[in-house]
Amino acid sequence: MRRAIFPGSFDPLTNGHLDIIKRSAPLFDEMIVAVLNNADKHPMFTVNERCEMIREVLPAVETDGCSMRVESFSGLTADFAKRSGANAIVRGIRAVSDYEYELRMALMNRRLEPGIETVFLMAGEEYSYVSSTLMKQVFELGGRVEGLIPELVETRMRQKLGK
Repeated sequence: MRRAIFPGSFDPLTNGHLDIIKRSAPLFDEMIVAVLNNADKHPMFTVNERCEMIREVLPAVETDGCSMRVESFSGLTADFAKRSGANAIVRGIRAVSDYEYELRMALMNRRLEPGIETVFLMAGEEYSYVSSTLMKQVFELGGRVEGLIPELVETRMRQKLGK
């Protein structure tokens, strides 16, 4: 079985994330959206809230028969991939700066778990500038983010911030 993980903080989930899921899903039999629980960050949403939003949005994403599930994890991505029985880690690349960081991470993950490959997908051009951090900043300052994040996520952001 070809199993991959797609790790990230997903705080919040963006349409760029969903685009990577949709385009990478045909490469695998199963994909785990792996939601990082990082105690050092101060997320807008709890790890449970992020997992739940992803679970609610995923059924609308065309995954070409790839089985999808959502799990949270903490610690090393390579360790989680191994525990999950994954043979690949999917990562999206928006710009050269992403590539430099992701290359270092991929090489370290390969050193930690040599049997697990990292698969890079270029972001769709319509999402090449979209990041969770940017979406939070724009939203908090009253800017429009429709079309860049799922409607459900925007609704939850409004509820969270009382807007």
